[in-house]
Amino acid sequence: MRMKFNKSSQLLLVSAAGLLVSGLVSACSTLTVDFVFVTSSKAAGTNNYGEIDVLEINSESGYMRHIPTSPFPSGGRNPVAEAVSADQSNLYVVNQDDNTIVQFVIGNDGKVYPQATVNTPGIYPMAVAVNGTNLYVVDTYQPLAACSAAAPCSGSVGVFPITVGSGSPPSDSLGTPLTNGNLAYWPIGLPSSPADVIVPTGIGVTPTGAFVYVTAYDASVTPNVGYVFGFAANANSGLTPLNGGVPFPAGVHPAAVTSDPSSAYLYVTDKGSANVLGYSIASAGQLTFLAGSPFAAGNQPDAIVADPKYPFVYVANSIDNTIAAYSLNDGELSVVGTYATGNQPVAIGIDPSTNHFLYSANYLGTITNGTVSGFELSPTAGTLVNSQNSPYTVDALPTAIVAITHGSTSTSK
Repeated sequence: MRMKFNKSSQLLLVSAAGLLVSGLVSACSTLTVDFVFVTSSKAAGTNNYGEIDVLEINSESGYMRHIPTSPFPSGGRNPVAEAVSADQSNLYVVNQDDNTIVQFVIGNDGKVYPQATVNTPGIYPMAVAVNGTNLYVVDTYQPLAACSAAAPCSGSVGVFPITVGSGSPPSDSLGTPLTNGNLAYWPIGLPSSPADVIVPTGIGVTPTGAFVYVTAYDASVTPNVGYVFGFAANANSGLTPLNGGVPFPAGVHPAAVTSDPSSAYLYVTDKGSANVLGYSIASAGQLTFLAGSPFAAGNQPDAIVADPKYPFVYVANSIDNTIAAYSLNDGELSVVGTYATGNQPVAIGIDPSTNHFLYSANYLGTITNGTVSGFELSPTAGTLVNSQNSPYTVDALPTAIVAITHGSTSTSK
């Protein structure tokens, strides 16, 4: 039987339907837990710039989808690294081929708005980190007249002071690089072999902000020899080398570095020996190998992240196309499980809002696009379960991935 409605009833139904739709839209918007920013190095944007894909994470399913108008130009060629300001209102993107850092303001809708571009102190920047008051950028080569890709020299670290801006959201600014005597950078090199070419690969700042660690390897010897260079961080004077500038041993070819939430332990992936190296961090920043270190990893572990809330560490193995999960007990790592990703994961992160979702940027992805793999993680066991419809498509050749909490910025521009 077909029911009939008079005009008043029809109006009530339309009104109810409108409220339902409005409620659903409102509910969907509040289900966004994080915005995720993925830099892709393929020159597909305006002026052959790279791209920034912006995705939002659903708090219930972990499903990730592009926000409207994503992707955005990276503001330079070949973006390879990115970091978020302490107040989560600014995104810093490193464009290697231009030797630049582009600062973006992040709207409350996740959209990014370019504000300023600065040059790095050295040549070919490749990693970046923020500790709240300073931004640290690692350059592949020092800015020496005799230094180039054809005639390489060792790398360096530059320190930019961050001034928090006004407005809503605030547009922060990077000041002039802090000086190291008559230099605008801190060299990465071996005091005992100054002619050796030391190639930096990654940078990490302890959660306390007290120490900065740079991974690197000696390219002048075969096989390569890996190192961790340690620095004490100072907001006003930059960096003070630890251990008299003598680096700590780090296997063959270290690739990435992270520290646990307490800043008591440091972990370095060694892609040359398929291991994770573990260190205890002394009160003065000195590193000592942990008992049981190195810990076995997969083929070419390229990225690592320590859960900021729970006792777990995750490693992206780029050749195996996997993420390995480890439990953390007094610094020692024990394998929890291994989980499949897209092709060649090179960057990894954990959502900063709930610490409930993990994601990796997969450099090769598909034939034409990169991908992001999403997982829901267990806070009690550290295990991973694929998020709904993972992996997700992004622009080709993604290189880095960071995230902010939804609602961490005040308003959209």
